[in-house]
Amino acid sequence: MPPTLQPPWQRTLATLALVLVASLLVGLAVGHPWPALALGSLALLAGHLLRLQRITHLLDARVRLPPPRPGGGAWTQVERLLHRARGEVRGRERRLVEMMRAYRAVAAALPDALVVVDRNTQRLIWCNAAAGTLLGLRYPRDKGASLVERLQPLPLSHWLSAGRHAEPIVDAASPADPAIRISLRLIPYSDALWLLVARDVGKLMRLEQMRRDFVANVSHELRTPLTVVHGYLDMLDPADSGEWEPIIGEMRRQSQRMTQLVEDLLALSRLEAQDALVDEDVAVGPMLSTLRREAEALSQGRHAIVVEDLAGVDLLGSGRELHSAFSNLVANAVRYTPSGGRIAIRFAPAEAGGVALTVEDSGYGIPESHLPRLTERFYRVSSSRTRETGGTGLGLAIVKHVLQLHQARLDITSEVGRGSTFTCRFGAGRVIPRSKDSHEHPQDPHASRQHA
Repeated sequence: MPPTLQPPWQRTLATLALVLVASLLVGLAVGHPWPALALGSLALLAGHLLRLQRITHLLDARVRLPPPRPGGGAWTQVERLLHRARGEVRGRERRLVEMMRAYRAVAAALPDALVVVDRNTQRLIWCNAAAGTLLGLRYPRDKGASLVERLQPLPLSHWLSAGRHAEPIVDAASPADPAIRISLRLIPYSDALWLLVARDVGKLMRLEQMRRDFVANVSHELRTPLTVVHGYLDMLDPADSGEWEPIIGEMRRQSQRMTQLVEDLLALSRLEAQDALVDEDVAVGPMLSTLRREAEALSQGRHAIVVEDLAGVDLLGSGRELHSAFSNLVANAVRYTPSGGRIAIRFAPAEAGGVALTVEDSGYGIPESHLPRLTERFYRVSSSRTRETGGTGLGLAIVKHVLQLHQARLDITSEVGRGSTFTCRFGAGRVIPRSKDSHEHPQDPHASRQHA
């Protein structure tokens, strides 16, 4: 059965049949039916072509369509459908424009600079008002301008090329005003576009500097009274009064812990105030021997200490600071490894021509949720365990700052109940051939094993 025709098309077919029948009757009346039928068909076709031309013109002009003409023909139904579709499209466009205006108003109200950048050309597509204050950019004046050229002297060429792997620029002078300190972050949010976010961090930098100055000054001022306390405690002889012996012993332990805390605070403040170090040739062999002796002294025979020198090279940097960092890692390994455990210190080649110093223990281990915060100052996984071992909570913060000054990084892996591994990774630029004077180091890993 053929599909049911809609009423507009039925009316159109009825009109077509009526015109053809009328033409045929007129032709029969005059004695020439076929010419009359042909003229009627042409007139009907011309009428449809005029309606089609009208609709095509309205669509091509992309203007608001007038209300459909009254009637019930097929072309009237087409006009009605087109009018409704065009109205829906215009409604969606209006809502999209309103949303865009709202988003632009939000972006304009933000205190942070937002810059939309073309990924391939590194040219500016759009920026908000705050970009003028922080970066000296104006829209639409700088539309299409090269971001690298407009933001001189910021070193953005390689930074932008890094894309998703670009590390945030924490502190830099603003191109618009050198007195303004800004941080930059690159957010790739599509295959073709990036979002550059700049933030004024001048107030944070000043607060951070005030904190550093406060910690350094307080730590320095605490040195003198602690020295006095140590002096008087050393003068006391517990043998003179037996009941005072545990009290005096605890006072000595706590004063020593406070002294160590002050020394660590001073060391951390000194490292934070430095932008670079005076490089020197650091003989790693003797340093490994020193670390082994320190580990054995702290262990008191309770652990198996293993030292392996597999790299056969030295480092370029500060020997004092590197020893401080490595010593902190070794001391932590001894403190947090139960008796009978194993501690391995390994200096070995790493990827891309670098080297790595690894301190591995079989201790308590650290839950994975704590690993990202271990290098924060005073962060403690377990405060009770820290009190037992006498830690200050600053050792790993010192390690992190020392490695940053050497363009190195600290990798931490750990598993509860199986131990932890701390790895200091140095790039190829910090590796130098071993000096002939570096003879005091364990050549054979098996010969360096010291067992309890």
